Amino acid sequence: MPRIFDLHCHSTASDGGLSPTALVQRAHQQRVDVLALTDHDVTDGLAEAAQTAAALGMGFVPGIEISVTWMKQTIHIIGLHIDTTSDELQQGLLKLREFRNWRAEEIGRRLEKKGIAGAYAGASQLAQGAIISRTHFARYLVEQGYARDMRDLFKHFLVKNKPGHVPGEWASLEEAVGWISRAGGQAVIAHPARYQLTATRLRRLIKDFREVGGVGFEVVSGTYSNDEIKYMGRLANQFELLASTGSDFHSPDNVYLELGRLAELPEACIPIWSDDRWATL
Repeated sequence: MPRIFDLHCHSTASDGGLSPTALVQRAHQQRVDVLALTDHDVTDGLAEAAQTAAALGMGFVPGIEISVTWMKQTIHIIGLHIDTTSDELQQGLLKLREFRNWRAEEIGRRLEKKGIAGAYAGASQLAQGAIISRTHFARYLVEQGYARDMRDLFKHFLVKNKPGHVPGEWASLEEAVGWISRAGGQAVIAHPARYQLTATRLRRLIKDFREVGGVGFEVVSGTYSNDEIKYMGRLANQFELLASTGSDFHSPDNVYLELGRLAELPEACIPIWSDDRWATL
C-alpha cells in the first residue's frame, strides 16, 4: 500500500482549528505516514508537532506557508524541510505577521463602518497563535449569524469589493523562495488550481517561480478534481518541478478537507519526497 504524504496543513499557531499536538494525532488516526505542518507565516507550532510525531512514530517535516504578492495577486508558497533557526527566514516572517496584525485591525475598522461592531475583538478571541487571520473573522461572523457557513461569509464580506476586504501586501516571489531556499528548504507553489489563473498566467507564474529557485508544485490538493490533478501533473512534468501533495486541512469543521484524504500523484510525476533529504522519513 502506498505511503500517505500530507504536506500542507494548519494548526492553531496560525488559522487552524487544532493544536499542533491534536493535529498530528488526527493525522496519525487518518493513517498519514509523513506530515508537514505549514502554518501561515509562522513556525511556532513546529517543535510541538515534531515531538508528538516522534512519539507516534510518524515522519514529520517542518514547513511553512508564505504569503506572496505576484502581479497584484496573492499566491502562497510552501516551504518544506526548513531550518527554523534561519534568521533571514524568521525576520521575513516577522514582517509578514506585522502586516497581518495591521490588516486585522483594518478589517475590523471597515466592518464596523458597515455596521458590524466587535468583529476585531471577536476574531482576536478566536486566535490562539501569533496572527489574526481572515479565517478568524469568518468564524466569528458565522457564529454571530452573518452567514450560514464559512464559504458564504467569505463570499459576501472578505473578498475583493466586499466590506471587509483589505488588499494584501506580502513578500515578493523572489523573497519568499529565497528565504526558504537559504533555510535549506524546498519551495513549492501551493494549490495552484485555486488561483483561477488563465493558462497563460499560470505558466508565467511557474516560469517566474523556477527562475528564482522554486522546485515543487502541489499537484494534488484536498479540493482538486481528477481533471485538475491530471492538468497540474502535466504542468509539473513540463516545467520539471517535483510533485507535492497536501490536504490544506484547517479544521474538523470543514468536512470537505480531511488529513490524508488525497488522490495519488499521476504516475509520470516525480514526487518531492524522492529527494535525498526525505530518505530518513
